[in-house]
Parts: sequence; structure tokens; C-alpha cells
Amino acid sequence: MNATVRAALIGLAGFAAFGPAGLVAPAGEEKATAAEVKLVPVKWDGYLKEVGSHKKAKLVIVDAWATWCGPCMKNFPHLVEMHHKYADQGLVAVSLSLDEADSPKKVAAATAFLKAKKAVFTNLILDEKMDDAFEKLDIGAIPAVFLYTPDGKLLKRFTLDDVDNLFTYEQVEAFVKDYLGGKAAK
Repeated sequence: MNATVRAALIGLAGFAAFGPAGLVAPAGEEKATAAEVKLVPVKWDGYLKEVGSHKKAKLVIVDAWATWCGPCMKNFPHLVEMHHKYADQGLVAVSLSLDEADSPKKVAAATAFLKAKKAVFTNLILDEKMDDAFEKLDIGAIPAVFLYTPDGKLLKRFTLDDVDNLFTYEQVEAFVKDYLGGKAAK
């Protein structure tokens, strides 16, 4: 399946799964300066190194998204909210953009979006071909959320790959809350 058809299908599946969630950040959210929000290009090995570099964390959450994915952008505020709610309990948030890293226009759009959402955590853009990125992440669609242990071991995946069992960000947050509280299987 070519990348354009895949993107269209992802957008439709995601909209069906998540609906028109709001783009407005929750009230009372910390104010971030534009200088605090950066989008860092990484190859696959750099991504793996990043998720395994948080030895003092209890849990690392990665949200795979792209600006061409409407459901990703509509649901991205959930990651920002979880960062603010659970960072002091040991959660490290990482966003992983699957936009085209070699397109200055697309990188600028992704960076502007992150700044608008005050994503003051680690923001990566995977510098790989889209099909390779999807294959390495072992997903067929985005958004997708991955939870890692502090040493980079994949703990849990929330994906749209099973159309009969689509995840919600409420399920992700429930798992995060339980895990950080010692209630989820480690």
C-alpha cells in the first residue's frame, strides 16, 4: 500500500476511533516558552537510545503521531496532560513525529504544532522513510502509544491495528496511573 493511501486510511480509521476530540489544552496548564519546545531528528537507533535513557523514570510513554494525521493532532493534548499529571510520579513523555524529516516545511509545521500545544518534553522526528518507520514500530496506523520501562524494554502497546479493539487515550492513562501506583503488572 502506498504512503498516500495509508495516510488516508489512517486518518479515517483514527477519526472513527477517536472522534472530534478538542485541540484546546486543559485550563491551568503551565506556560511554556517557544524556546523550550524542540523537535529533534533521530534515526531508529537514536529513538531506541532515547527511550532507554531514562534510568530514574518509572515509565516512558511514546506517542507516535504526524501532522497529516487528524486524530493524532486531536488527541495529542492527552500526552501533554499526562506529562503534567504524572511527571512528578516518574512518567517521562516523548513524542515521536512520523512527518517527513527531510521536508523543512513539514518539520516547521510539526514544530509549530508542538509549540502551540506546549509540548515541553522530548520531541523526536523519526528520520526514516514512512514505510520503514511503520515497519520498525510494527504498526499499520497512527496514532500509536508505546510504554517502555526505564531501560527501554517495551512494556505495552496501544495501536489501531485491531479494528475490533481500538484503544482510547483514557485506557492509556488508566494503565499509566495503575502502573505508576504499583497496580499494573510490571
